[in-house]
Amino acid sequence: MPARGDHDTRRADVAEAVWRVLANHGFDGLTLRAVATEMGASTGLLTHYFATKRDLVRYAHEIAAERTDARPLRQADEPGLAALRVALVNVLPLTPEAAAMSRVWVSFWDAALGDDILSEAQRTRYENWRGRLQACVEAAQARRELTRETPAADVAVEAAAFAHGLVVQALFDPVRLPADRQLGLLENFLSGLTNRR
Repeated sequence: MPARGDHDTRRADVAEAVWRVLANHGFDGLTLRAVATEMGASTGLLTHYFATKRDLVRYAHEIAAERTDARPLRQADEPGLAALRVALVNVLPLTPEAAAMSRVWVSFWDAALGDDILSEAQRTRYENWRGRLQACVEAAQARRELTRETPAADVAVEAAAFAHGLVVQALFDPVRLPADRQLGLLENFLSGLTNRR
């Protein structure tokens, strides 16, 4: 029986290999064989950790969530509209690293739609994100940066939809939607919110 430290080290190696396969091939390319190849190991070693592909995919979701939650984020200087802007900038694929993370999540959506546990986890992540966006909108409304005509919860849904729609378009067409263009489109979106009466 390997020592606990060896087990933890090996599991960390597996996590790194899973992440690289996800970033390069998406969830569709995530197989025990692909992860084993990435590690330079046998699939037999991986069956120690994952009995089925579903187990591997669920673990991959944990890795994606951990990496997303641990990434460095831009911080807003003040609440309200500035905080909403930063929250949306933080999800855009503005760097190669952010684009890799976005590719992982976009490819994960399909897997999540077919798995109740993963679907619930994704639904919870979206609910939490919309909640954070809604808090920014409420602060912007309190500061009179945004009108109260549209409920804050609806603006949060709209902002989330805009950001993830832009993420998908930028992933498929990075030449037409480089970082500066994405940021310009974000400013246009925010300007549209502030000009509502």
